[in-house]
Amino acid sequence: MPMNPLDRGSPMPLWAQLETDLLRRLEAREFDDGFPTDLDLTESYGVSRHTVREAVRHLNKTGVLKRERGKGTVVNRSEFEQSLGTLYSLFQSIESTGVNQTSEVIRLEVVTDSIAALHLELEEEEELVLLERLRLAGGNPLAVDRAWLPLDMATPLLDVDWSHTALYAELAKIGAPVPNQGWERLTPVIPTSADRARLGLRKSDAAFFLERVGCRDGRPIEWRTTTIRGDRYRFVSNWTAGGRSELRPAGPDLDNST
Repeated sequence: MPMNPLDRGSPMPLWAQLETDLLRRLEAREFDDGFPTDLDLTESYGVSRHTVREAVRHLNKTGVLKRERGKGTVVNRSEFEQSLGTLYSLFQSIESTGVNQTSEVIRLEVVTDSIAALHLELEEEEELVLLERLRLAGGNPLAVDRAWLPLDMATPLLDVDWSHTALYAELAKIGAPVPNQGWERLTPVIPTSADRARLGLRKSDAAFFLERVGCRDGRPIEWRTTTIRGDRYRFVSNWTAGGRSELRPAGPDLDNST
């Protein structure tokens, strides 16, 4: 007898019913010790191998499962979660899980950047401090992080040892304003070849591209872009009944909201 019989009288295809039930069991963490083989699923659900392969193919396509050489199908669980709609430090987010977060500096210098200046509401030729880092969690690449800050505020940051510290913590140490509001935009991307190499990603691997303006009481003090490995990090949004969210057009007006 199949362990989890499906409804053959339902208009929903068997593979879709199987996918739904597998998602339920994944959420219940039934497969933490290993995902069943196609043969195991065929026998336990009493369906054809074609049905099983179609359900598993969809779970692979949506990133819930992944195929690994020598291991077969495995559950694709992100290591770290971050709530959307909150001001957070990537350093603190990682360290709060008990994992050591370190950084390797790629660039730390004074630059001019017209796009960063625009977001910081400065003149295009204004000099900025650029802090570009490879962020590692447990010694493994997690993100490539770039932050631009006004030079008059951030000059002391040029002398900081960034191997194991957070930008906001260092701003507080030098008496500079720390963000208390702002906005973020999250986009799926295929990283540049340079960032792919730093993060250890294949050509076909996607990642999150996060853009952030950090403000202190309405004054922009940080423009940041971060490319984050999608297989190690995920973002979560909480909602309640009565709340309402609306689509906003992308464009310059979005970038000036806080």
